[in-house]
Amino acid sequence: MVVCGDDALAHRLAVELRSVYGEHITLVVPLSEATARPPVVGRARAASAALLDRVNAAVGRANGNGGGTGGGGGNSNAGPVTSEPPRGERVLEVAELTEAVFAEAGVERATALALVYDDDETNIRAALTARRLNPRIRLVLRLYNRRLGQHIEELLDQAAALATGDGTGTGPGTGFDASTTVLSDADTAAPALAATALAGTSKVVQTDGLLLRAVERPPPGPGEVADPGLATLALLSATSSDPAGADGSEGMGEQGPRLLPDAAAVASATGRGTVVLEQVSYAGPQLPGGRGGGVVPAFSSLFSRRLRWSLAGMLACVIALAVSLWLVTGIHPLRAFYLTLLDLFAIDDPAIGEPLGRQILQLLSGLVGLLMLPVLLAAVLEALGTFRTASALRKPPRGLGGHVVLLGLGKIGTRVLTRLRELNIPVVCVEADPEARGLAVARRLRVPVILGDVTQEGVLESAKVHRAHALLAVTSSDTTNLEAVLYARSVRPDLRVVLRLYDDDFATAVYRTLRAAHPGALTRSRSVSHLAAPAFAGAMMGRQILGAIPVERRVLLFAAMTVGGHPQLDGKTIAEAFRAGSWRVLALDTATRDASEDVRRSGLVWDLPDTYVLRSSDRVVLAATRRGLAELLGRRPRDRAGT
Repeated sequence: MVVCGDDALAHRLAVELRSVYGEHITLVVPLSEATARPPVVGRARAASAALLDRVNAAVGRANGNGGGTGGGGGNSNAGPVTSEPPRGERVLEVAELTEAVFAEAGVERATALALVYDDDETNIRAALTARRLNPRIRLVLRLYNRRLGQHIEELLDQAAALATGDGTGTGPGTGFDASTTVLSDADTAAPALAATALAGTSKVVQTDGLLLRAVERPPPGPGEVADPGLATLALLSATSSDPAGADGSEGMGEQGPRLLPDAAAVASATGRGTVVLEQVSYAGPQLPGGRGGGVVPAFSSLFSRRLRWSLAGMLACVIALAVSLWLVTGIHPLRAFYLTLLDLFAIDDPAIGEPLGRQILQLLSGLVGLLMLPVLLAAVLEALGTFRTASALRKPPRGLGGHVVLLGLGKIGTRVLTRLRELNIPVVCVEADPEARGLAVARRLRVPVILGDVTQEGVLESAKVHRAHALLAVTSSDTTNLEAVLYARSVRPDLRVVLRLYDDDFATAVYRTLRAAHPGALTRSRSVSHLAAPAFAGAMMGRQILGAIPVERRVLLFAAMTVGGHPQLDGKTIAEAFRAGSWRVLALDTATRDASEDVRRSGLVWDLPDTYVLRSSDRVVLAATRRGLAELLGRRPRDRAGT
């Protein structure tokens, strides 16, 4: 398999494919990657470690010792970065992707190619070239533009079908899988980041209207029985209740997190929290952008409440005058209304020689017309001001509280903002770059934005962080995220914080230190590459990965696949198909089943009986560990064909 990229996701993806799936990897990186990456990462880690040392010192003074709980994690990152590839991996350093580079990397013989450059255009050009060189290769692209990604996916799949002479270019009958999968690291990580900020322990996966929500639950008390929900997905580590404990490190053995345990393991796990599937539902289409307000505001927001009442009073006066004129003169109602408007705007002739009632009504209409002029002028000015502010950045309203403060409106921050607004969560954004890509989205959704550096005094106060529900720091700078979180904790020690960090090991060290310093507050540190890499790796193995849910420092994958070709599932009951620690069938897609079958509901059925027998034509949604999914995918027909 070939991985091409220029940032942390490419390296993390290569590690994922090599260590979890046992694949031989050719990693293609830019020429400057080998020389520029180590010192850049070293300087970033050094700056972040300097801020972390300040927290360690504070924790040491508070505990009466100088050790600190996070020092060990920070020192693990201090070693030199080597460019020598590990076993099972070949590294090519190239100036740009060309046909010669693809030939050197072995694309013509590879089963899968991942293009995870940070630039959409680079990935698209490379994908078109790779599809022409090898129509049978499986492509995984990283694209930020969702709509463009759908068109590119259809185009490349059609090209593969035409080149191979097959209707689909995929499937067991062909012996290979030439599908194209377009993913976004931002879309993969944003639901987990948003859910952590909202509920602290919730994990959410959403794809095409499918909503999976998993929730961490504390250990049950003495005499209590834990509610398993729809399914128990994981047992938390035995040290999860210890503020200084590691967040699910891989070397904890039986004390670490256990994914997909069986009923006996759940019953015997005393004092350990669980991750359960609490709610599964169809989320439907996303909320339209205009619902939260857009460039054209609603009529009720054009005018203030006082002005609306004034306009209503003027309209009532006009109607009353028109009715009175109709009753006094006996003319047609429409003519009475027309004459009243002429009198209001001083257009009609004086009512000389007319009956007394007509003359009095004309005088009253003229007086109402004089009173209406300032009201109409105020309405015009207020409407213009509303349209002007609708296209500008909004400020946080007075008295705002219980909101989420979002730091950074880049690629990740924009997706997180969209996700939070879909859930109708109030958000206040802070962004230093006035040209950031997320400002247009914030303006369309009418979300308050503070332009300024979050490390400067007064910026977070302007976002009302002291009354916020959570702080979500997702800027592209580790030092900025860490410094903002430290400052926010100094303002409010119990604030729930979630920060994005570049390096996963460093994220573990930061988590442990902040948790020890503030044991009463919830802290989560996440690496976007750590959250996104499993989904990209699963797509390279040829299956639709719905999403990934982090369980401490491990990842649980959700996948949709057809039972046929998998002897571990085909012909087995739900109970027999379950393998503890590897995979578990959660739902059955009944959209294409015959109405006479035993399952007659359409869509996804989650409460399947343990005695239900899976058939080759069934399409199921399952939760699996990375190694479990690798075992399932390792017995596909394409492997027996030797492709």
